[in-house]
Amino acid sequence: MAIVSEYFFPSSEGKTLIHVNQWTPVGREITGVVQIAHGVAEYGARYAPFAQYLCSHGFAVVANDHLGHGQSVMEGCPMVYLGEEDGWRHVVDDIEELRRRTAKVFPGKPYFLFGHSMGSFLSRTHLIRYPGTLTGCVLCGTGHPSAAVIAGGKLVADLEIKRLGKKAYSAKADDLAFGAYNKAFAPTRTRFDWVSASEANVDAYIADPLCGGDTTLGLFRDMLDGLACITKQSNINKMDKSLPVFFIAGDKDPVGDMGKGVKKACACFKKAGLQDVNIKLYHGLRHEILNEASRQYVYQDVLDWLEARI
Repeated sequence: MAIVSEYFFPSSEGKTLIHVNQWTPVGREITGVVQIAHGVAEYGARYAPFAQYLCSHGFAVVANDHLGHGQSVMEGCPMVYLGEEDGWRHVVDDIEELRRRTAKVFPGKPYFLFGHSMGSFLSRTHLIRYPGTLTGCVLCGTGHPSAAVIAGGKLVADLEIKRLGKKAYSAKADDLAFGAYNKAFAPTRTRFDWVSASEANVDAYIADPLCGGDTTLGLFRDMLDGLACITKQSNINKMDKSLPVFFIAGDKDPVGDMGKGVKKACACFKKAGLQDVNIKLYHGLRHEILNEASRQYVYQDVLDWLEARI
């Protein structure tokens, strides 16, 4: 059982209210807090089953909708858009603001950050910018593209922004960013087959009006800046060396280059001197490992890892 609540707080960009979902355990002592950072073109409430599971084991859970997602969309702006300037920085600052607010509600409790997909990239930026603020971090469905791939993406994004503007959708940029993901699973049933091996999950994702929206050029460009930041070893070196980090992903997840990018990110963390870094790749699973048919095994692994670090 959990008490489910919602509220808003002002975004660091000064114009938008950030929507938050909170799940609080009922009838038992709270042993820790997990804050979830969701992926691109989705929203915090999608993690309700996972949050309820963690609540049943004593963890309070919070998940905000990032700028341009869910119920945190800027007035006069399209979905999947982080803003005109410094969007990535504002989203990371909003993550930190939620952490501060939640830590005051549950003082003294171990505090973990769980980031999925784009949320893992945002979480890695948070680890660089706000070291020493967390008990541990789980990075789910992450990746580690090369500097050349990032530079090529920036070139395409800048040309398309000059042609269409930041709020526009570009099929060319979208195909560069996400189109290649589906090719590994040809012949495909939908354009989102890469998301999950579960057809039911893919269909639910497609049917959800708050999922799978057209990614704006502005968000695409902002995310490339974020990727450039988090893949630079000198930035990774700024992280808290004592912070436990758990990398989890499907070994058929194209975002993590079928596991190779996840292993590369993990190696960079270890190179930076982080002392408690673990990785687990799940055989046959794709991008949304929390929503695959075998998700219970992933839930249990995350719980075991959290409890071992309290």
